[in-house]
Amino acid sequence: MKGTEKIIAHIRADAEAQCAAILAQAEQRCAEIRGVYEQKAKDAYAEKIRAGVKANQDRLESMERLSQMEGRKALLAVKQDMVSESFDKAADRLVNLPEEQYAALLARLAAQASVTGDEQIVLNARDRAAVGEKVAAAANAKLGGGKLTLADETGDFRGGLILRRGNIEANCTAELLVELCRGDMAAELAQVLFG
Repeated sequence: MKGTEKIIAHIRADAEAQCAAILAQAEQRCAEIRGVYEQKAKDAYAEKIRAGVKANQDRLESMERLSQMEGRKALLAVKQDMVSESFDKAADRLVNLPEEQYAALLARLAAQASVTGDEQIVLNARDRAAVGEKVAAAANAKLGGGKLTLADETGDFRGGLILRRGNIEANCTAELLVELCRGDMAAELAQVLFG
């Protein structure tokens, strides 16, 4: 039996050696495969990180551009409001000139706007009561015998006047005069304000 046991022991040793060799080879192959896939996972992870960083950077830059644009729009709106407020104050100053200066201005406007010399002068209620007669007389004097008259009705405007003959009107209201100046002077005013 000793010979049989030796043979069995020898077969077992060979089988165990083969088994160990197969196991070692399998472990080596597993390690190779694991290494390949670990590298692939690292590469995929790095790509995802790069893509995420780029996407975040792009989004940040987009948000910065949008923020800058919104800031410029807000600043422009404030500047436009300030320019508008300046023109509103100019109109207020114009209609609140001392009475003599204001009457002279209205008379000059009426004389300049007159075509035939016999139009009606439409003033707002405040101006008609305060300086209406003075304006008509001074405008007629400037025209050298004009026949401008005060209209019975009053206009709904801040100041200035409307010269009317039939259906034809010449608008010389303070609002329009200031608005006409706005186109020419808005850029200059902005330069003075925000230089």
